Amino acid sequence: MQDDSLVEYGFRRVIVTITAIVCALLEIVDSTIVNVALNEMKGNLGATLSEVGWVITAYAIGNVIIVPMTSWLSQQFGRRNYFAASIIIFTVFSFLCGNATNIWELVFFRLMQGIGGGALLVTSQTIITESYPVEKRSMAQAIYGLGVIIGPTLGPPLGGYIVDNYSWPFIFYINIPLGIIATLLTLQFVKSPRYAEKRSASDVDWLGIALLAAFVGSLQYILERGHEDDWFDSKAIVVLTITAVVGFLLFIWRELTFKYPIVELRVLKNGNLRIGTVMSFILGFGLYGSTFIVPLYTQSILGWTALQSGALMIPAALTTAFMMPIIGKLLTKGVKQQLLVALGLLIFFIYSFWGYKIITPDTGKDAFFWMLIVRGMGLGLLFIPITSLSLSTLKGPEIGQGAAFTGMMRQLGGSFGIAAITTFISNRSQLYRSNLVAHLDVNDLDVQQRIAGLKASFMAKGMSADKALQSAYKILDYGVTKQATVLSYMDVFLYLGLMFLICIPFVLFVRERKGKGEKIDLSSVH
Repeated sequence: MQDDSLVEYGFRRVIVTITAIVCALLEIVDSTIVNVALNEMKGNLGATLSEVGWVITAYAIGNVIIVPMTSWLSQQFGRRNYFAASIIIFTVFSFLCGNATNIWELVFFRLMQGIGGGALLVTSQTIITESYPVEKRSMAQAIYGLGVIIGPTLGPPLGGYIVDNYSWPFIFYINIPLGIIATLLTLQFVKSPRYAEKRSASDVDWLGIALLAAFVGSLQYILERGHEDDWFDSKAIVVLTITAVVGFLLFIWRELTFKYPIVELRVLKNGNLRIGTVMSFILGFGLYGSTFIVPLYTQSILGWTALQSGALMIPAALTTAFMMPIIGKLLTKGVKQQLLVALGLLIFFIYSFWGYKIITPDTGKDAFFWMLIVRGMGLGLLFIPITSLSLSTLKGPEIGQGAAFTGMMRQLGGSFGIAAITTFISNRSQLYRSNLVAHLDVNDLDVQQRIAGLKASFMAKGMSADKALQSAYKILDYGVTKQATVLSYMDVFLYLGLMFLICIPFVLFVRERKGKGEKIDLSSVH
């Protein structure tokens, strides 16, 4: 069931598309822009590193809890009202974030901002998809994809620029004018679909909401904080793991037995959506994982500023932007989605392997350029085909529910990716460090000469002999740690690449389904 009254033409369609993309961008830029400002916040609010990490965690938890409910909330309040309300919540809490006086205030405001923001991403995707006629869907996904892929890349350089030239609250204030414009445009131009009937308060799946929040919130907490709290050595994490598992099982039982579920799990009967959901998870893993690891490496090992490492990612984003319309056209002409996804995975493998090859303790800026351009191409080939594959055979209200699934899995994939990568890097670098230290023998001539050379240069700078010797050992130690860290970064690139390579055969096995004539058999749903 395609509600044709939602399809827009001409000027209205342009306005609706721009509004939706601005909202998606607000949401996404805000999830990465903060990474650059953590140091400033830490000093300014007198917080520790792990407390400041909560600024990112809280936002992600808010996002992930609200995303699966968006489709239901749009039905409940009317899509236009809900979308406008989300933008208002997001904008108000952006203002409050900028005015926070201590770290926990900021964390609470970020949670609320995330709850407002989660809706922006998925609802804007649904709005764009439904504003275009069916044959132009791929193009609509391409336009939306532009926003989603450029967003995480714009965050760090923009944040770096704002923090260098102004102060950290401005990374939140920047949302305010955009939010106000987007709200006005939404109220004026966005339409609410007809197939949405309200439920009375007694029909609302309150238990489902509580279970969802418990399950997804705990999971996100475990992923974000696990590494710092030493995984299962921490009581909180053990308790939350149990909560997540029990919550998950009860949630599935509840959604399948309740008359009006808050998340329509039955949509996953659609085979294309199932595969798309899994692929979205992997895409999130790769997209957020690699967006996270490159700046981390350039800042911690190569000592670049936030602005420099953010600017490094821009050419890649522009490549993706350039690819998007081309891929939208290819899909509209009928090129198979699986082929494009497989090609994208292959290109992503090439990018990762390239990264594995060029990373050293002092890699130059130029070495990254083509490698990141390749990454941009790979992402372009993955994003739209995966999204349009997932939503290609869905009709009417299912589109919003499907978009909520892929959106949530992309978010969770990103959190899993970042948690896995941080843990992996710290474990591997300890391992490599002990291996390297084993080769440094005090009686070895090379080692003795190196220490003597360093000691002499420190003494030349006016240090006493024993102080100089200590400093020489410190430098040697620092060198070892740095080498070990670089080796573990190399491993991350290699394994990310292999993960994408392994996915290729699975993608090629997807059965081709024709979206036009296929009737989804509803008798099997209940």
